[in-house]
Amino acid sequence: MAADRVTTDFSAAEGSPMITVAVVDDHPIARHGIAHILGALPDSSVTTTASVGSLPELEEALAAGAAPDVIVLDLYLDGGTPALDAVAALSVATRVLVMSASGLPADVLGAIKAGACGYVTKHCSAELFVAAVETVAAGGFSLSAELADILQAELTRREPGPGADVVVGPRLSPREEETLSYVARGFTHAQIATRLGVRKTTVDTYVERIRAKLQVGNKAELTRAAIARLSSDRGSAPT
Repeated sequence: MAADRVTTDFSAAEGSPMITVAVVDDHPIARHGIAHILGALPDSSVTTTASVGSLPELEEALAAGAAPDVIVLDLYLDGGTPALDAVAALSVATRVLVMSASGLPADVLGAIKAGACGYVTKHCSAELFVAAVETVAAGGFSLSAELADILQAELTRREPGPGADVVVGPRLSPREEETLSYVARGFTHAQIATRLGVRKTTVDTYVERIRAKLQVGNKAELTRAAIARLSSDRGSAPT
């Protein structure tokens, strides 16, 4: 079937800017289902132009000139080990959205630290999945709601306690570190301002300083940097 072939034509339909997606999943039914979802919603700007069952097949498509805006990657390909190396390698070239049945904190944190711009479970709705693809394609960061709760709980558990050593990386002020911890948990600038008791413009300033110090650009990069600092073994609270 067409959806099962490696396709290297990533051109958008005339007059309609499309988000092109490559789907990598070792289960044919899952691939067909994802491809169907991406093309089934009305007014969707997402199209599946490659649907493959393995990383070598994807590499073949990329080598042939395919250039997807987003790669939807099943975290567990061909076995019981998360494909974190693949996430890291692919995220250098394009944006990666991990889709997995696993909601384990270690998998979520590992994928994000490896470079994923989002993580959704296979239990999410079609609408939320397409929205995640669109968010990642636009340079944003997306997590399923239940994963955001898991991530917040995990980062809170790992957050350095009073007197802990500074986490590895550029030195941030206490206010900047606090702001970054809220960013990692998915709070908006307005929500962070309320929790810190400052104006939103002040939070905007903190975030711009953090971006400059950590040398990150978009929201996805900032979120990954925040998670990497808070989940670092050095300076973490005892488990």
